[in-house]
Amino acid sequence: MNIKVFVKGPIDANNYLIIDEKTNDAVLIDCSSAEDSFIEEVKSTGVNLKYILLTHGHFDHLLGVDKFHEVFGVDTYVAQEDMTQVRLVPDMMQMFAGMMPVNISSINHYVKDGDEFKVGDLTIKAISTPGHTEGGMCYLIGDTLFSGDTMFQGSVGRCDLTGGSWDAIKDSIRNKLFKLPATTVVYPGHGPKTTIDFEKKYNEIINL
Repeated sequence: MNIKVFVKGPIDANNYLIIDEKTNDAVLIDCSSAEDSFIEEVKSTGVNLKYILLTHGHFDHLLGVDKFHEVFGVDTYVAQEDMTQVRLVPDMMQMFAGMMPVNISSINHYVKDGDEFKVGDLTIKAISTPGHTEGGMCYLIGDTLFSGDTMFQGSVGRCDLTGGSWDAIKDSIRNKLFKLPATTVVYPGHGPKTTIDFEKKYNEIINL
């Protein structure tokens, strides 16, 4: 498995291109920019892009999905519970980034807890982690977790926006993510990677 990290969009979100090196099939986890430069960077890898999997429906993680659908013919998956967030994208763009609003129209596939996606020889398992949003989703590939804005290095996603819940995010992290092996490497939606072992010792969720 080859992981390429692209930091893109108005709030520097991490976009992860995960490539099965045997087949060159790939999945993109989050898609925060429609800029031509991002399209070209992904094109230059020569991968066969199979899916876009969203960790949640906030604008800063999905602004590129319509363009990627147009260019690559690829479908995007999000938890159905987060379609409310998708519909709020124009308002959120103006409120948090002062951007001209756009509507996202290409998301029509849903992912739920326990769903699995095949990318070459890789199996991607969806883990529902509500809290940051109602439909927050993490993706596990072997001993590697893509946590979106549920958990960062040392902290958790904010829960004071529409659909957020402190009780839910505490439950998601303590009873789902912290049950994973300590050596699991975690790639969050913003910032540097971490491990489950580190977060069980130092994450702010311990004291919340």
